[in-house]
Amino acid sequence: MTHRLTLEVCLDSPTGLIKAVQAGADRIELCSSLSLQGLTPSPGLMRQAAGLKVPVYAMIRPRPGDFCFSQAEVDAMLHEIDAARAAGLAGVVLGASRQSGELDAQVLETLVRHADGMAATLQRAIDLTPDLHTALEAAISLGFERVLTSGGALTAPDGAEAIAGLVVQSRGRISVMAGAGLNTANVADTIRRTGVREVHGSFSQPAPLSSLTGEAANKAQAMGFDMPGLKAPDVRAIEEVVQILRGLERGGL
Repeated sequence: MTHRLTLEVCLDSPTGLIKAVQAGADRIELCSSLSLQGLTPSPGLMRQAAGLKVPVYAMIRPRPGDFCFSQAEVDAMLHEIDAARAAGLAGVVLGASRQSGELDAQVLETLVRHADGMAATLQRAIDLTPDLHTALEAAISLGFERVLTSGGALTAPDGAEAIAGLVVQSRGRISVMAGAGLNTANVADTIRRTGVREVHGSFSQPAPLSSLTGEAANKAQAMGFDMPGLKAPDVRAIEEVVQILRGLERGGL
């Protein structure tokens, strides 16, 4: 192998940032609210992440739900891109859809242009499109550096055949990064089946219970401050994935 396999880890907390980089992550997708599939991180978290030794890309998504954005939401996204640039981050992660599921090329062009000078990843809005191959060509035309995809399936392993087709189609014009449902047990096989050089995941585990105790802990949960089901980075899983990728580099696919 002549090119390094890249591991991108998505996270939403200051502690997670430090742990993921120490575990060997090559790049960070920075979010808030991963329990909502990732929203735009706070300016403070962006500023903190900019000091890391690896590239950090900020998710630009102003609300949970679909990717059909109003003009007011697009305006907010432009300000969020400004915040990512001001913080000194390497790039942004963008996505926008029409009601049909097709990429909203007009909105995406506006966002990519506004992010001029920063790298841009097209997020999994592409997996909602009726034709992945048409969407990939649109992403290339819009100037995206990479696209994150599960091949239109619920998980990257399930969409491996479609991802492989996108890798062939890309012909080096854009990087195709596999993500969704990857773990230590399936990441090597997914890389072999797809030919991707980049993989993405949260590689998480249930977050520790609240630091509060007694009645305060009960109140926090009842009031919605301490939410069940929250996740935190699994350092051992990230380290194991890193070892798997380095092993693939040494041994070939």
